Amino acid sequence: MSARLPALAAAFWWVSLSVIGFIVVPMLFQNLPTPAEAGRMAARLFTAQAWVSIACALLLLGVSRSERMGDAAKAVDRAILFVILGLLLALVGEFGIAPRIIARENLKFWHALGSGAYLVQWACAATVLWRVLRPPPA
Repeated sequence: MSARLPALAAAFWWVSLSVIGFIVVPMLFQNLPTPAEAGRMAARLFTAQAWVSIACALLLLGVSRSERMGDAAKAVDRAILFVILGLLLALVGEFGIAPRIIARENLKFWHALGSGAYLVQWACAATVLWRVLRPPPA
């Protein structure tokens, strides 16, 4: 089980970003009566997603530093920069960008920046998953 832990964490991270950002939130804006309602719900979902991202990234960082994890730690080491970047993007999104969007402070700018940060975080999580699943070099 411990050998599969990095793959499970990376998969959960990437899939959760994919489902929330590309399926659920767009459906909110299509199906809720007002954009304001959809925005409030989306903000809650993105906060939950940020905590999922933080937890997955921290778990992966812990695995990479564990001597007991052996090959699993080496697999995470192949993607460590993307884990760190994804973690930083989740933190900046939740604590730097989201409060400005909620306060409707220069909404167009902060929403665009938040969307870009989310997309880059999604790409980081995908890269982590890809590298963790790749067989070790011979």
